[in-house]
Amino acid sequence: HHECWNSSHSSFVFRCFPELHAQRRLLALPFLLALLSVLLGNSALIHVIRRGERLHGPMHLLICMLCLVDILVVMAILPNMLLGLLLDRNGISLAACLTQMFFTHFLSSVESTLLLAMALDRFVAICEPLRYGFIVDSCMLLRLLLFTLLRSGSIMATLVALAGSRQFCGSNVIQHCYCDHMAVVSLACDSTDGNWRAGVAVIVFFVGLDIPVIVFSYVKILRVVLRAAREDRSKAFHTCSTHLMVIMCFYLVGSVAFLSRDLSSGINAFMGVLYILLPATVNPIIYGIRTKEIRNGLLRLLRVRTRNGSEKTFPEGRRQS
Repeated sequence: HHECWNSSHSSFVFRCFPELHAQRRLLALPFLLALLSVLLGNSALIHVIRRGERLHGPMHLLICMLCLVDILVVMAILPNMLLGLLLDRNGISLAACLTQMFFTHFLSSVESTLLLAMALDRFVAICEPLRYGFIVDSCMLLRLLLFTLLRSGSIMATLVALAGSRQFCGSNVIQHCYCDHMAVVSLACDSTDGNWRAGVAVIVFFVGLDIPVIVFSYVKILRVVLRAAREDRSKAFHTCSTHLMVIMCFYLVGSVAFLSRDLSSGINAFMGVLYILLPATVNPIIYGIRTKEIRNGLLRLLRVRTRNGSEKTFPEGRRQS
């Protein structure tokens, strides 16, 4: 045991999809396309919301923050993962690994809080419409931001500090595509009981708190909507179903990823990447297609780009002739 304490690893190696090692460069292509899709889709949505005068309400600001978080969380894992698949650069230092672990879990927990805030925003808008402007204002959004940063920052910093205090003297091979907390902690040679308990506590504290509040909000919304006039009911159902799609995408994939831990390392790694990648890819598509103001803003943006492109392509004289 004394030898273990003196020989803790300072670097690790990822084994990302070991079953498909021979096809790793081909495998990099869909992930590269997904990265470009996330960057383009979420950036376009942020641009449209920022430019649109009618898109500066609390819900649109929350969508904007969700897009930013989606870009950051994907950038925390995917560039490094692509380097591994394309160039066999699979090594990572302990410090870089713990940094990646913090940002990945921190940003995922921020996304959970934003989805909770969206559910509460719809709850106030539909159940307390006359008090909406009074309850949901810039001060409320600022308090939410502070609460999110404090809750996610303090809990994830504690989780990562616990992981960093472990001794790693056995294998230094992480059976994953990024520094997932439990994938790294499973390599420790001293007791990891505290880490397992902390990991479960984090899931309970976020999922166990956020999901019941989201469910409660939508049950209340459903009661009010069912009593509303037909036109109002249709509009409310459309808005709420859009948010529910995004919420279900995030929590459903997250639950499957958590339950796949006991399966093969390849499936576990794939579900871990999908948990980060799928919501970030799908969210801008859902909001872009189903939110009228955002859809119109995106169409205007595409028309402007197309018009500018055609003006550059053809000289003025030829275009008029």
